[in-house]
Amino acid sequence: MSPRKSFVIAGQRIRLGESRTIEVKFSESYLGSSVTMPIRVIRAKKAGPTLLLTATIHGDELNGMGILRELLYGSPPKLICGSLVCVPVVNVYGLENHTRYLPDRRDLNRCFPGATVGSTSSRLAAHVFNEVVKHCDYCIDFHTAAIRRTNYPNIRADLSNPGVRMLARAFGCELLVDGKGPEGSLRRTATEAGVPTIILEAGEIWKVESTVVQLGVRGVLNVLKTLGMVRGTALPPRFQTKIRKSIWVRAQRGGSLGFNANPGELVAKDQPLATNYSIFGAEWNQLLSPTDGIVLGMTTMPVVKPGDPVYHIACVSRATYNRIKKRIDEGSSRTIFDRIQHDLATNVHSLNP
Repeated sequence: MSPRKSFVIAGQRIRLGESRTIEVKFSESYLGSSVTMPIRVIRAKKAGPTLLLTATIHGDELNGMGILRELLYGSPPKLICGSLVCVPVVNVYGLENHTRYLPDRRDLNRCFPGATVGSTSSRLAAHVFNEVVKHCDYCIDFHTAAIRRTNYPNIRADLSNPGVRMLARAFGCELLVDGKGPEGSLRRTATEAGVPTIILEAGEIWKVESTVVQLGVRGVLNVLKTLGMVRGTALPPRFQTKIRKSIWVRAQRGGSLGFNANPGELVAKDQPLATNYSIFGAEWNQLLSPTDGIVLGMTTMPVVKPGDPVYHIACVSRATYNRIKKRIDEGSSRTIFDRIQHDLATNVHSLNP
């Protein structure tokens, strides 16, 4: 990476020390009017790394948009070097229609790097990738769980890549889920093109959740500090562990769930996760954790059919389980991570007395 004194993005040159909002045309409406994507660029007076922040690639995932709004509102980061490029809404069509997908029913996060003469989704992916992503040095992409689910905040990253590993550790989440990502995803395609990229998975769709926003802003500032773009020392999490395997625990029969474990909770093998009741409250069966682990995500839908996903468990060894438990027991109960666990748990209802 070489410091960029001259910086061109989406065809516009932005000087050192300049901040500007750009409306980038990427398509046209049925009436031929321009459809644009807003981008905010902040440049320090001194050259340095360029960090890209992208959100709402899936149009119903709003937490990332909330994180970028909070980061930029009122008092944006005071950069001592480098450039910050913020794209709060990549999938403008999806946002306006409250949907994950684009009008051609494709998932934008499976279309990168795209093609300039392809489908609507492929053209948008190519525009973002060629005009924005390739002009940056690092990228953080913000996501939430899919519909009817919530995720405890976790970083997903190809930890075999040194630049990606640095970003992942710096952000300051407790859980680092190791993997390259799906074919056509922004993070995989950008990383393979030489722009190390991580994603934050946190919360659920159609919401801007307060504690998720706080953690996201804290994470971006941690990365900016680690890159030397702002002053200060990155804030560490309670613990940090690499996750290489996860398991979905599924409903065994139809019924109404009472939840026994919360997002982010450390769970032991055979610990009850949820109790399945009849519609009149008779207990039918319990779902048990198949392994020592941490609740990575869970359903927010309290009624299930056989095979429905209920809990997503990040697998850890017994030694790691004991180490994490010790760190949690020894620490304060007033951390941002405790508040997130509490807030995410209030979004699901327990039938247990």
